[in-house]
Amino acid sequence: MEALTNIFSTLGGIAWGPYMLAFIAFTGLYLTIGLKFMPIMKISYGLKLLKAKSDDKEKGEIPARSALFTAMSATVGTGNIAGVATAIALGGPGAIFWMWVMGFVGMATKYGEAVLAVKYRETDSNGSYVGGPMYYIKNGLGEKWKWLGFLFALFGTIAAFGIGNMVQSNTVANQLQNTLDVEPLLTGIIIAFIAGLVIIGGVKRISAFASTLVPFMALLYLISALIIVLMNLNQVPAAFGIIVDSAFNGTAATGGFAGATVLMAIRFGIARGVFSNEAGLGSAPIAHAAAKTNSPVKQGTIAMLGTFFDTIIICSLTALVIVISGAWQSGDNGVVLASNAFVFGLSSIGESIITISLILFAFTTIIGWSYYGERCSAYIFGTKAIMPYRILWLLSIVLGAYSLNLGGTTAESVNLIWLIADVMNGFMAIPNLIALVLLSPVIFKLSREHFTRE
Repeated sequence: MEALTNIFSTLGGIAWGPYMLAFIAFTGLYLTIGLKFMPIMKISYGLKLLKAKSDDKEKGEIPARSALFTAMSATVGTGNIAGVATAIALGGPGAIFWMWVMGFVGMATKYGEAVLAVKYRETDSNGSYVGGPMYYIKNGLGEKWKWLGFLFALFGTIAAFGIGNMVQSNTVANQLQNTLDVEPLLTGIIIAFIAGLVIIGGVKRISAFASTLVPFMALLYLISALIIVLMNLNQVPAAFGIIVDSAFNGTAATGGFAGATVLMAIRFGIARGVFSNEAGLGSAPIAHAAAKTNSPVKQGTIAMLGTFFDTIIICSLTALVIVISGAWQSGDNGVVLASNAFVFGLSSIGESIITISLILFAFTTIIGWSYYGERCSAYIFGTKAIMPYRILWLLSIVLGAYSLNLGGTTAESVNLIWLIADVMNGFMAIPNLIALVLLSPVIFKLSREHFTRE
């Protein structure tokens, strides 16, 4: 166990080291400038498209907005709660500023991913519309690049079982055991059963489920956080001041907080920002490829709203609650830190809201990532692998909830799964980012032609 942990810790340092984070940031900035800041300027246009009804004559399987909610079901997850709290705990409040930066440039990345996903999608042997990095690498860059698409699919298949499955069910099981004393095995069985009812129905049932649950859970969390912010409105300017000042000057040690340099703020802000909105990882375009649309640009504009909602709105409110409450100085981390901050604002109700939100966020992540992993595995093994994959997925949920006790202590096992998931997520991004840069002329050309017509 210790040897494996050391190996993946080393690989994790490479996968999410300074060069990788710089590559992700550079790609987002390059696309933002190449698009002449269009993603930021066209937010209202994206909202208009989101409200429009899909034309049944357009190619695809699910409505355009449902593709967004399917992608958000995987994106809006524990990263919005635990991820933000971890960024602050390790990088100080200044990490949030760099998370915002990654959110804005990440909009261009997510836009480009979806544009290419629709442009280069195809139909599989079942007649389903499929796409994503592996397809725009193969169909956009040519046969000689197929190996790069294969690597993305391989890393995506493995990563899904970690970050999108066992880590999520374990998080829910631990939270319910700590708050309601529910047996982890029972939690895992219940999650697997409910997830099975959704997953077995394929992308159409997943999208219908996500379109119903994602707006509800997001609003529940947003309203709760907003109430705390409004109750302490006089402290908001100071909170923003702390965030901006810490981003450029670091954060001194105070209370239980050990202190953080500017480089730590940048590192953890970018890393947790990517973990939260997944821009650059290449996961979201797999969902957007199934959208009913004949316009890659329109779907790309809808897709970028996911990053805006996720990072600029949800993560920002989480950060403000943590900073306003002063809980960030306690030395706590992750869910505990976020929970304490909400208790500060809403008393015992705050802890219940965090628990409910965590369960909903984790569950929708399991649903969303099941589709991502399924499509990656089908790219490698063909459509015959879909049903075995779904069964293995449901069994892994139970395994994840049942403490992940793989020969060491529970904490060691959970840590190892997190490390493996982090490494595979990082490795997923490499083929995707290479493709985005090489295919950027296609993104720019399609965008220019579309908005000239508009």
